[in-house]
Amino acid sequence: MDNHLAIKIVLDGFKRSLKSASKLLNELPENDLLQEIVPTKNSGHYLLGHLIAVHDNMLPLLGLRDSLYPELMEVFIKKPDKSGLLKPSIAQLKQQWEEVHQLLVTHLESLTDEQWFEKHTAVSDEDFATEPHRNRLNVVLSRSNHLSYHIGQISLLRK
Repeated sequence: MDNHLAIKIVLDGFKRSLKSASKLLNELPENDLLQEIVPTKNSGHYLLGHLIAVHDNMLPLLGLRDSLYPELMEVFIKKPDKSGLLKPSIAQLKQQWEEVHQLLVTHLESLTDEQWFEKHTAVSDEDFATEPHRNRLNVVLSRSNHLSYHIGQISLLRK
């Protein structure tokens, strides 16, 4: 398989997962997203913010640009759901979801085949020399799996 085809498979899969996730998030009433997936675990609200924060952080991780919403890192990545920190509203998060993904996909689609296999910003030149799989394409692949996992959880909130 050539590199271009591998890139297309990974990017198309990520975009399909985003589309499916967006559909689910738009169908679920806000009250359902406020519920915990299972008792004492994360709420749909938290997972929505968590996914936005993770995907927003992909922008600097891939060396594309600064994050749009760096303040989400503290609330949705560094702290657990029940930390007591104030969370943005679900309506605000849904708007941020659209903005982050529109920008992220635009940047991803602009990468050349060669750029996909360059290192991401969290790996040193020395480590990348011995671990060339720590590249941009691998980040998108792992984030696609992460998205699928959490969207599977959120789908449990459907009544």
